[in-house]
Order: sequence, then C-alpha cells, then structure tokens
Amino acid sequence: MTTQTDNALITLVIGGTGKTGKRVADRLTRMGQEVRIGSRSSLPSFDWNNESGWDAALDGVSNIYITYSPDLAMPGAKDAISALVQRAKLKAVKRLVLLSGRGEQEAQDCEQIVAQSGLGWTVVRASWFNQNFSEGAFIDMVLGGAITLPAGDTPEPFVDVDDIADVAVAALSEDGHHGEIYEVTGPRLMTMADIAADLSAATGRDIAFVNVPHVAFIEELIKSGAPQDVVWMLDYLFSTVLDGRNAHLSDGVERALGRKPKDFADYARDVAATGVWRVAA
Repeated sequence: MTTQTDNALITLVIGGTGKTGKRVADRLTRMGQEVRIGSRSSLPSFDWNNESGWDAALDGVSNIYITYSPDLAMPGAKDAISALVQRAKLKAVKRLVLLSGRGEQEAQDCEQIVAQSGLGWTVVRASWFNQNFSEGAFIDMVLGGAITLPAGDTPEPFVDVDDIADVAVAALSEDGHHGEIYEVTGPRLMTMADIAADLSAATGRDIAFVNVPHVAFIEELIKSGAPQDVVWMLDYLFSTVLDGRNAHLSDGVERALGRKPKDFADYARDVAATGVWRVAA
C-alpha cells in the first residue's frame, strides 16, 4: 500500500483525548503527520453540541477520524454526523474514518451517511473494548475483585483498543482502505466469567464475575452519580447489544493489518505489569 507522506496534511482526530482517539493521534504524530485534536478543551475546540465552532476545527483539514461520544446509538447522533459530513465537504476534506458500533442499527445508519458522502471513507466497526477494564467504567470492579454486571453467559469477542487504533491509522495514512468496513474483534469469544478468569490469572488475585439483574445495575449506577450519558450507554449496551447478536468473530484486524488481533489474556498480562490493577495491602 502507498503511505501518505505529505506532512502538510492535517488529520482532525475527533475525540482525540479518548481511548481510541488518543492512540490514533499519538501514532499519527509519531509518523510525522500533523494532528489536530478535536475536543471541547482543545484550541480550536470541537464540541458535538456546538456547530458554530466546527469551521475553525475543520480549517485546512484533509482527513478526519470520527468518534461520537458516548455512542452513535444516542439520539441526535445521526443528525450530528450528517451535519459534520456536509461541513467536511464544504471544507474540501478528503477522507473520513468512522468508529462505529457493532450490532447497532443506529450506528449502521451513521455509517451510511459517511459512505454516501462522496468523500473517501472507511468504517471501523467495534463493540466491547478490553480497555473498559483498565481505562473505563469497569476498572473499579477489577480493583474490588468482582465484575458485577448484567451480562449472564452471553459471549462477546472483546477487542483491544490498540488494534482499533492501528486499523484506524492505516485507513487514515495509507491508500487501499476506501470503501472498507472493518468489523474488528478479538481472536475468541469470551463470557464475563472468562474475562474474570483471565483477570485473576494476570493479577494473581481472585476476581469473580457476579451476574446482577439489569434494573438493579442501572439503579446502582444512578445512585453512584454516574453521568447521565454513561448511564444511558450502559443501559443500552446491556439491554440491546449484549443479546448474542455479536457472538461471532470477524476478520477486520487481519484484513486491514495482515496480522492477528490481540488476545484478552495478553492484554490483561500487559496491563497487570503496569501496576494499574495493583491493590494496596
């Protein structure tokens, strides 16, 4: 594949401080490419809820990595993606790479907006991240020794965020990815009990999976003071997406990168070595 080497190109990484966005931005920067972080705190800022600031964020941009927080299934996401695509066309953006949700019809509707934009486009379609247990909503459960979630025994092919970032970077920096939908998964299906077992092995502590009723889980989230959008997203994911629809593997990582995806056990060992899950005696 041909790699873009024109350092004058600017890539806007929307959500550039998030799990995948930060990794994408760091990788592109190390490649010598100019990166603009799209976040509310950056200058110029990018806020999905404030279109008046989008033009400044898009000035001079050739490529955009699009992540929508907290999820493309959120009400209003389709309108926001449509508005961004129209603005990108006016700004002569060349390439869009969208992080999408596996098994989410609303996310697939957003994919179609990008695919019909007339611009170069690639979709990276993912579901549950390994890093939810080390950088996201479930890290406190790992530290506490119990994964208490309404997940039952539904298997899911958890995917590593580093693999997602590598696929996105390839799509942003190489030719040959236009029109591709890369559905990315890990190399095996895992239940939450499997996750707990791998975490136990990696940390040397007993970490259990405790299945809890969905309603009770959401009530506890609300009581804990979790942000409303986080409550909405987890309610949606556990009630809709984690119903078995994603209980199959896909070859997106291999097709995009020519290598196997990272296994959860390897992720768990790597994270454990950093001390993130170390519990004070």
